[in-house]
Amino acid sequence: MKNIVILISGRGSNMEAIVRACASERWPARIAAVVSNRPDAAGLAFAQAQGIETAVVEHGGFAEREAFDTALADVVDSFSPDLVVLAGFMRVLTSGFVGRYAGRMLNIHPSLLPSFPGLRTHERALEAGVTLHGATVHFVTPELDHGPIVVQGAISVSAADDAGTLAKRLLEVEHVIYPRAVRWFVEDRLTLAGLRVAVTPAEPQWFFSDTQGIAA
Repeated sequence: MKNIVILISGRGSNMEAIVRACASERWPARIAAVVSNRPDAAGLAFAQAQGIETAVVEHGGFAEREAFDTALADVVDSFSPDLVVLAGFMRVLTSGFVGRYAGRMLNIHPSLLPSFPGLRTHERALEAGVTLHGATVHFVTPELDHGPIVVQGAISVSAADDAGTLAKRLLEVEHVIYPRAVRWFVEDRLTLAGLRVAVTPAEPQWFFSDTQGIAA
């Protein structure tokens, strides 16, 4: 039974999707804790309602990123995590923190990496005129939004789309691919070799959502 610790900063919709999938699909894992850097994060109430332990480490109480990351790691480690999941955790983590959980920390980014790392991904995708936009689940490395890719999901972009509609439609895809990637990890099905991630037994590591739903 693996312990999963999820880090959030806001409403935590991807956290909710992972919690629900873990329970309904009976993963060999448990959500040991949900930790936030903001005491007003709406996702904390959801986690508490599910009987999941929660904790808050406020980043504003630390003068330096390194001090915050050290305190955060102490809290995370108190739950003996096998996997750390970033689910809308809006802090850039130091290399020391990332290295502490190397190979056992996942993130989801709202673009088809390596395109559009960082912020404003939906606006930048529209400005670039792409016809496909998407989300990527990847292992976290010190280089922001550039870790080995576990799974990607894509949506088509129409002339009527704006950043809001793209974000809303893409979130539905995120809620499919992130639980899938976490389940693969806790079932010991992921093999990491350099920048390549394999799933054994093999499953598609991409998903496309059209008007009829999500297809692999």
